[in-house]
Amino acid sequence: MQPDHSATDFQITLSADLNRWRFFVVIAEIGSLTRAAAFLDSNQSLLSRQLNALERECGVRLFNRTGRGVALTEAGSRIFDRVVALLREAEHLDQSLQEYIKAPAGTVTLACFGSIGAALVSRLYSDLRNDAPGVRLRYLEGNVGQIESWLLDGRADIGILYRYGDTLPEQEFELATVDSYLIGASGDPHTTGPDVEFSQLKDVSFVLPVASNELRNKMEALAREMGFSIDTAMETNSLTLMKQFAAQCGLHTTLPIHAVSQDIASGRLQASRIVNPPIKRMISMAISRTKGPSRAVSLVSSRLLDLSRSMLVE
Repeated sequence: MQPDHSATDFQITLSADLNRWRFFVVIAEIGSLTRAAAFLDSNQSLLSRQLNALERECGVRLFNRTGRGVALTEAGSRIFDRVVALLREAEHLDQSLQEYIKAPAGTVTLACFGSIGAALVSRLYSDLRNDAPGVRLRYLEGNVGQIESWLLDGRADIGILYRYGDTLPEQEFELATVDSYLIGASGDPHTTGPDVEFSQLKDVSFVLPVASNELRNKMEALAREMGFSIDTAMETNSLTLMKQFAAQCGLHTTLPIHAVSQDIASGRLQASRIVNPPIKRMISMAISRTKGPSRAVSLVSSRLLDLSRSMLVE
C-alpha cells in the first residue's frame, strides 16, 4: 500500500492519460469500482489497474478502499473539482477543433427588439437555411435591459440594440443609423407629409414604451427643452400593441420606418419623419463575452452585417 502524502504536495501530472482522469471522476462519483466498471462498460480489474497506474504517476493515493467501495482521500478530494474543470476544458478544446474541421454548425441565440426582429430575422433565417444548414437560430425578443442581461449571462450569443448617443459602448458594432418616424393611422392629419417638426408632437397623444426606455427619455428631454410635455396615454413594450393602438385608437407612436413598412404598404398606417431635431437611432450589434464566439456565431454576425446594409439603411 502506498503511503499518504500531504495534499499540498500533490501536483497533477499531465503526462497521465486523460482517460484515467475520466475514470477517476466516474469512480469518485459512483463510489464503487464494480459499479463504475459497469457504467463505463469496462472490466473491473482493468479499471483497477488504470487507477493504480494513475496513483503511481501522481505519487499519491487518491482513494481509500473500504469494505463498501472506495472514497476519495484528502488529496483526491482536494483536486476533484479541478480535474472536472480540466476534463471540461479538454472537451471544449475538442469541440473547438472539430468546429474548424467541419462546416459551421450549432444553435445561435439572437436577441432583438421586436421592431428590428420582424424585419431582420426571417431574412437571416432564409439566408442561413440556404448557405449554412447546420446553423440553427433561436430568437429572443426583449427590451434593452433584457438583451444586455441575456448577453451578460450567456443566454444570448448576439444582441441587436438601439442606441441614441453619438458613441457605442465597448465591443458593440454599428449596423446602421436610422431616423425615427411619427406613426399614425391612415388618414391621420399629423402624418400626411413626409416630415413633421418635433415641436408638433405637442399636439398628439402617444403609445410609447414603459418609462426608462432610451427613446422615451430622449423625447421627453427634447420636449422639456422646447417647453412642452409628451402626452403618453398608453405604455407598452409590445410592438404589435403599439401599432394596433396607432391604427385603431387614435394614438401615435414613434418607430423606425422598417418596423412599419408592411403596414404602410397595406394602408393601415402612415408615417412622417421627425425633424428639427431628428431622433436618430443607431442600431448596434453586440456579441456575448461570456463564452468565445463559435464559428456559427461568427458566421451569423457576419451575415447580420451584410443584411443590415441592404435592409436597414434608408
